[in-house]
Amino acid sequence: MGFAGAMVVAMAVDALLGWPSQLFDRIGHPVTWLGRLIAAIDAGWNRESDPPALRRAAGLAGALLLIALAVALSWVLQSMLPAGWIQIVLVGILSWPLVALRSLHDHVADVAKPLLAGDIAGARAAVSRIVGRDPAALDEAGIARAAIESLAENASDGIVAPVFWGALLGLPGILGYKAVNTLDSMIGHRNERHEAFGWAAARIDDVANFIPARLTGFLFVLLAPSRSEALSCMMRDARRHRSPNAGWPEAAMAGALRVRLSGPRIYHGSITNEPWLNEGARDPHPADIVEGLAIYRRAMLLFAGLLAILAVA
Repeated sequence: MGFAGAMVVAMAVDALLGWPSQLFDRIGHPVTWLGRLIAAIDAGWNRESDPPALRRAAGLAGALLLIALAVALSWVLQSMLPAGWIQIVLVGILSWPLVALRSLHDHVADVAKPLLAGDIAGARAAVSRIVGRDPAALDEAGIARAAIESLAENASDGIVAPVFWGALLGLPGILGYKAVNTLDSMIGHRNERHEAFGWAAARIDDVANFIPARLTGFLFVLLAPSRSEALSCMMRDARRHRSPNAGWPEAAMAGALRVRLSGPRIYHGSITNEPWLNEGARDPHPADIVEGLAIYRRAMLLFAGLLAILAVA
């Protein structure tokens, strides 16, 4: 954890500033830069005329190429920085755009505000920016459930996971992880186009998130109003989730809020029958999003505190 201090810097800067819209308008964002490279690889290498085995091999090669490029470039940049605390601060500042601490909070809070005011249309528009399910089919409970699930899952792969790998390896760790996660979000889908080509991206992402997802779940458990209930739900229901990782923070949050999450949902007009997490509990209310955000803030503060202790130790 030689770069734990750098990750505390990154989290602090992001909590204060986020990623300003003026900066995004001028230069975009590192994730959008990665996205353009992935889109180019997908367009050029994922040929529908190729057999599945060849498409899977091409997807593996493309994923490894992008990850290697991200790691190599960031390693070169990091090696050029002066040693000592100056390097820690600079690595932290350079890592800042890769930590979505404030943006996740703000996007979920943007769902809670109209929902608390009874503005279902406004809440549907806000939740459509953070989830892929059809917002028109969501009632108040469905919107709240989608927002809380997004908060829990993205706390893991948007903050804890990149910071975890950054604390271990510095810039190569955090940028390499963002390459992995962006690959999964763009091509790691079980659809006709990406079932074979995105297979490797999805599997690599599963491995990269294995420890961070469970760490996030335990952070939520520690900060839950009822730790025993959150822990029980996480240990019982995490493995019921379709994802080998996302179920850990989501089940912990379900237990912490005493609500049921996941369950059937509609994607592109088709119903997906997902199992419930914390089945038998009540549906979430708008106020549960606010409570979930409070747990999230405390969990991320605890995470930063643990990293600070590691840094000074």
